[in-house]
Formats: sequence, C-alpha cells, structure tokens
Amino acid sequence: MKKVIGEIKLQILAGKANPAPPIGPALGQKGLNIAEFCKQFNEKTKNEDPSMKLPVIITAYVDRSFSFVIKSPPVSDLIKKYAGLQKGSSTPGRESAGKLKKEDVLKIAEMKFADMGLDELGLATKAVEGTARSMGVNIVD
Repeated sequence: MKKVIGEIKLQILAGKANPAPPIGPALGQKGLNIAEFCKQFNEKTKNEDPSMKLPVIITAYVDRSFSFVIKSPPVSDLIKKYAGLQKGSSTPGRESAGKLKKEDVLKIAEMKFADMGLDELGLATKAVEGTARSMGVNIVD
C-alpha cells in the first residue's frame, strides 16, 4: 500500500478543471502532476452539468501519484438549480428567495444521500429542507 502524504479538498466546476488557482497551487505544493489531474477530472465529469461545482477529494501519495473521489454537488447549489435561483436570500426568514417543490427536495435528498452518511432518506430530506430554509427558499407541495 502506498504511503499517503496528504489530502486536498477542492470544489471544481464539472468538466472545467485547469491549472489556474486554486487547482494548480494546491496540487503543485504536493508535487502532483497538475495537467494529468485536470485531464482525468474533466474526462470523468464531461457528462455532468457544467454549471455545477463538484467537491473533489484528492489523495496525494509519496511517489507523487494521486487518486481522487468526486462527490455530488453541494446541497445549496442543487437547491439553487431546482428553484431557478442565482443566490439565496440575504435575509432568510424575512425575505423569500424562491420556492422549491417537495418532489425536488426528495430528488436532492436522494442525490446527496450517499455523501451525507445518514441511515434514512427522511433525515436527508429534513437536512435539505433546513438548508433551503437557511437560504430563504420556501418548500411548497
């Protein structure tokens, strides 16, 4: 088994990894091949929505090789996508930013379920509803 020298966590737009900051400097300081990472990431994410930021965890090994895991997009990004918003409310609770259907909440919960580490879909749904509330997005039937 290879010896791990570090982990790098980034959020990168699907299919749009390039050597510019923050990717280049983060991988460069661990001595990893930046171009190779960008090529592999863009290849794996070419069929994803290009407007979605994907969290990626890159594991760097002592022999300068790497492996990476791509997670599903952040809940807040998915809420903005399904509710058709640019951003959440600056004063949630007072000012509504938009509406989200219950079925969309369920879709988001199903997408994020594996990354959330929860045992029940109901808990994931509640977590998504909480995020929506904190963004000023109302849940409607």
